[in-house]
Amino acid sequence: MKKPRIGIVGCGAISGIYLQNLTQLFTEVEVAGVCDLIDQRAEDALAAYNIPRKYKDMHEMFADPTVDIVLNLTRPYEHHQVSMAAIAAGKHVYSEKPLGATLEEGMEIRDAAKAKGVYLGGAPDTFLGAGIQTCRKLIDDGYIGRPVAATAFFACRGHESWHPDPAFYYQFGGGPMLDMGPYYITALVNLIGAVKTVSGFAQKSFPTRRITSEPHYGTIVDVEVATHVAGQMEFACGAVGTIIQSFDIHAHKLPILEVYGTEGSISVPDPNTFGGPIMLYRPESKTHMEIPLTFGYEENSRGLGLADMAKAIQTGRKARADVDITFHVLEAMTNFAKSAETGKHIGMTTAPERPVPMVNGLLPGVLD
Repeated sequence: MKKPRIGIVGCGAISGIYLQNLTQLFTEVEVAGVCDLIDQRAEDALAAYNIPRKYKDMHEMFADPTVDIVLNLTRPYEHHQVSMAAIAAGKHVYSEKPLGATLEEGMEIRDAAKAKGVYLGGAPDTFLGAGIQTCRKLIDDGYIGRPVAATAFFACRGHESWHPDPAFYYQFGGGPMLDMGPYYITALVNLIGAVKTVSGFAQKSFPTRRITSEPHYGTIVDVEVATHVAGQMEFACGAVGTIIQSFDIHAHKLPILEVYGTEGSISVPDPNTFGGPIMLYRPESKTHMEIPLTFGYEENSRGLGLADMAKAIQTGRKARADVDITFHVLEAMTNFAKSAETGKHIGMTTAPERPVPMVNGLLPGVLD
């Protein structure tokens, strides 16, 4: 069977781990080529990962009939333009998060893919890793009973102290909810199901940010988006979740991600990672127990969702990290902002089923 061929648009900071895994781990796919607005980045990718072709731009890539799937690694506010052009060319698309910078953008991308009959999905795929898949198994097997509540906290003082090009985090399409929220909400949807209703509060705590990382040290960035978002989620299963996503906090001792049930609790690993640790609390033990990982992909396996999509295209099944999940998460995140603006609870219009769990026992890099 012919290997699906991947064209990668964008060779920025996140592209390295994708290129590494797509060329060395997920051998059932093949990287056809790359392109980037900064030509040197594409040249560096060719040299570092032995990529066969550099396209002059995305349009040349999309016109290549040998490219089956486009991996969209551009900045969030560029996702809509790139994904729509790729879909118009008849390509399947896997996009970095978020699906779009607004709900309307996401809806246009989703509807275009459906009309064209192509697969559409995207990051995060960390929920397919060993940590969250093991937690999913524990919850499904009843180790904490019926889920009744969850917490999802990410808080830092922003990315301008370490990221080489952090300005976009504070521009349209950025902010902590659209940047980090996808990891946390996607994990919870996988663990306990769809979100039914949200309410939120949001603020822009500082009007500007000063970059202290190279090569833009000293640059002042205007903040266009909310940098602290707090919200509540009512899940279809009846559980209630609390979420905070913030670029405004110097230090904290909040839990990362936890699910609380009628018979116990699970401390879920950082959903921005693929591994552990997992801590399970049962009342009879009166202590938290570390649970060994029982699924594969413990290391940084970005590209796993794309490899899964490639196999889904070949076999005709549903991809695990597909648009039903990415659009649902985008709807939840944008509804927090809508709730903050209106002061009202916002009901969700989508209710996807949880993705099928990963299959154990396969060779590393091989999907079912």
